[in-house]
Amino acid sequence: MTKGAIIVGASSGIGEALARELAENGYEIGLTARRTERLKRIGSELPTKAYVATMDVTEPEAAREGFFELAAAMPSVDLVVISAGVAELNDDLEWEPERQTIDVNVRGFTAIATAAMEHFERNADDGSGADGHLVGISSIAAHFGLGGAQAYNASKAYVSRYLQGLRHRQQDRDATVRITTIEPGFVDTDLSIGGFWECSPETAATQIARAIRKERDHAYVTRRWRLVAWGLELFPESILRRVLP
Repeated sequence: MTKGAIIVGASSGIGEALARELAENGYEIGLTARRTERLKRIGSELPTKAYVATMDVTEPEAAREGFFELAAAMPSVDLVVISAGVAELNDDLEWEPERQTIDVNVRGFTAIATAAMEHFERNADDGSGADGHLVGISSIAAHFGLGGAQAYNASKAYVSRYLQGLRHRQQDRDATVRITTIEPGFVDTDLSIGGFWECSPETAATQIARAIRKERDHAYVTRRWRLVAWGLELFPESILRRVLP
């Protein structure tokens, strides 16, 4: 049977690039985001069948309902990738940007992550193989706090720790669900503030697809960002405040 993947946040950036990469690898793709017409255009360009569903994760109940409807419309959903996210510098601590970041990156992420787990566990097989694979796009920003981007960095720390918690939870469950945390560094998307080691969305997608194939628990994109993560863990906060912008 052809494998199927749902990508939440597939209308641009990493989500779009990963949809194209996975379709080239034979997956049928469920594309979700707010921009329906753009999703339809992307779907028409894929080499495999595409399914399009409009989804706004800031409306979590409707987003969950839409997820289940999309999953039911596809012959198989073996993989769910949550790539939807927002980032905005907010030095003035205005409430609206902070609220929006939390709504998308925390509440929206959790709504879809729990829906994906429910779908996989409800459709678990006899234990002969993986019952599903959940992938969350976090960030290297999960490893430190940064003035102006405090809500974004904190929200990505939430994503990384939440996925880690799900991996621990799976040890005591009958269903076998693989869970992968992806922590990119700078990727050339609308969310990027630019910087060294910036890669293209296509390069990121290739490395994410490799992590999916190898069923990794965790992967940095690009892989050299693991050095930065290690350094951030080693330095005390007083030093990081001096060296980070």
